[in-house]
Formats: sequence, structure tokens, C-alpha cells
Amino acid sequence: MRKIALLAVLALVAVPAAFATSPADQASTLCKQQRTAIGATAFKLLYGGGSNAYGRCVSKLASTVQSNTANPSKQCAAERADAAFATAHGGKTFAQFYGTGKNGNNAFGKCVSTKAKALQDQQQQSTISAAKTCKTERNSLGATAFTAKYGGKANAFGKCVAKAANTNP
Repeated sequence: MRKIALLAVLALVAVPAAFATSPADQASTLCKQQRTAIGATAFKLLYGGGSNAYGRCVSKLASTVQSNTANPSKQCAAERADAAFATAHGGKTFAQFYGTGKNGNNAFGKCVSTKAKALQDQQQQSTISAAKTCKTERNSLGATAFTAKYGGKANAFGKCVAKAANTNP
């Protein structure tokens, strides 16, 4: 009987974990969106590596996705501890504002996921917008002049995107 109970508990823990999205899965989705939005050529220029550009993108964005959870977690912890939270949120407590269900027990997780998603969406749009700007600039200047303007090396497109993304938050 104990074995059955233990298996039932393990199954309840394992099922949600199996459906959780890993940072690599989220990064893969973001990379597909970028490649679609800016085109395969610009995508390869942005991440380098030729045919391995997709792998480089996933590797880079997986660490970004993972780190995007740390700051929202701190923000949510501060909000939850804030005595004036209800005043600033229409009289609702932290659990009432973010939580779902009868008791709002999942409020902290909902808060973190909401803030992390917003940050991720903002970063994704910034990168896509910057890449489109650089693609247009590269087409107007020509590949040689564009490369010379951004350092004269194969990473010129990436440097352009990084510069444009930082100036257009």
C-alpha cells in the first residue's frame, strides 16, 4: 500500500514537471520568432556560425531566459513584503491581485511569470526591431561599407544589432 501511495505522489510531482517549459525550449521558440521576423540571412549574420546560427541563438537566449526569472522574483518578493501594496493596487492584497483560485496560493508564481514574460517580450521586440534596422542599413550601405562601419569583421551585423538594441529600449 505504501508503494502505491509513493508512486501516486511521484506521479503527481512528475507530471507537472514534464510539462514545464525549459529555458532551452523557450529560447528555441524565441529564436524561431527572430529567424522568421528578420529572415534567414540576417539571422545568420546576427548569430554567426553559418548553419549553426540557430544553435548559437538557442545557447545565448537560454541563459538570458534563465536570468530573466531572477530579477522578477526579487521584484515580486519586494511587492509581497510591501505594506502599501493594497493601497497601490485598488485595495487588493498581493494574493488577491496576482493569485487565482479561492485562496490565491499561486500568487508569487503568477507574479514572477507575468513579470518574466513581459521582460522577455520587451527584449525580443527590441532585438527584432534592431535587427530589422540593421538589415535595412546593410542593404542601403552595401555589405562592404556596412562591415567597415561596424568594425570590419564578420560580427559587424551583431555589433550593429547590439548598438541599436541598446539605444532603442
